[in-house]
Amino acid sequence: MKKAIIHDWFTVYAGAEKCIESFTNIWDDFDIYTLIDFLNMDDRSIILKGKNTHTSFIQKLPFSEKKYRNYLPLFPFAIEQFDLSEYDLILSSSHAVAKGVLTHSNQLHISYVHTPIRYAWDLYYQYLKESKLESGLKGMLAKYFLHKIRIWDLATANRVDHYIANSKYIARRIKKIYGKDSTVIYPPVDVEKFQLCDKKDEFYLTASRMVPYKKIDLIVEAFSKTDKKLVVIGTGPDMEKIKSKASKNIELLGFQPDSVLIEMMQKAKGFVFAAEEDFGITPVEAQACGTPVICLGKGGTKETVIDGITGIHFREQTVSYLLEAISKFEKSDFNYDDIRSHSLQFSRERFEKEIKNFVEIKYNQFKNEDLR
Repeated sequence: MKKAIIHDWFTVYAGAEKCIESFTNIWDDFDIYTLIDFLNMDDRSIILKGKNTHTSFIQKLPFSEKKYRNYLPLFPFAIEQFDLSEYDLILSSSHAVAKGVLTHSNQLHISYVHTPIRYAWDLYYQYLKESKLESGLKGMLAKYFLHKIRIWDLATANRVDHYIANSKYIARRIKKIYGKDSTVIYPPVDVEKFQLCDKKDEFYLTASRMVPYKKIDLIVEAFSKTDKKLVVIGTGPDMEKIKSKASKNIELLGFQPDSVLIEMMQKAKGFVFAAEEDFGITPVEAQACGTPVICLGKGGTKETVIDGITGIHFREQTVSYLLEAISKFEKSDFNYDDIRSHSLQFSRERFEKEIKNFVEIKYNQFKNEDLR
């Protein structure tokens, strides 16, 4: 069969790209389509095995490498310009518009959904507030275009034959927004890179891009009210805001290479994660090191961290609830071997086996139906 992968965009090596890496590990004969591709050569060799991609017209628009999100109103039109009519199987990796690619009745389209478009659906009001687009002409335009994207996104729901969700949390969102059932296959985590360490130091760790929804400012503010050491790894637009909230017991390391991140995860007494994520890879990486996690008991981390066994959940994204969880954590005993064992169910090997089986079963069923 002739196969195509369609992915929203290639700019960094993050969670969604780890899934593409696995797709190209399983099958080496995919043609790959995307709105834009600005991967560096090192990441390209890992994710795409050095392959070139077919990009949309947005690739050539001014400032598209850094400001591609400004072209959001054009994304639905751009994704529909890819002519995939010659392919038997289309596998889309979608957190924005990739699932809306045009296909015909003799093609099987399977979509691995990281999330329905966050800023058009359940993060709509938060996005407008954080972007200062609640009022004014720019605000009206943003609301109008996001309204049109919601209409398009819902209208394209039937272009997918089978949905795969990256968590039960996302499966519920797919059902709520598109009215479609989905199969949950958790994304790949490179647990073998994060080895068990049963000798922990007296510090807590958090690591993330410093963007509003990650809530690093909340973590820093909470620890500033304690005498417990917190190490923060990462950088981003919220860095200055976070610096202003940091007390002497908080160490901001900025960006660090993987080797430093892994070492810190192994030695940390606990890993702190306050975002409501679709899945959340870093809490699983921490658990692979045997490190228990303090996390929000919502979203993907509700599924990946077992409250009281591999970590502690807190109920709401507030300082008081996080402080309560820290206090509970301090009184808890954790088995580092059990935490490590729990993380193994999210391995890359497991993901690739489940994806391969799912795609091959659905394709064989599709072809057998076609022969009747």
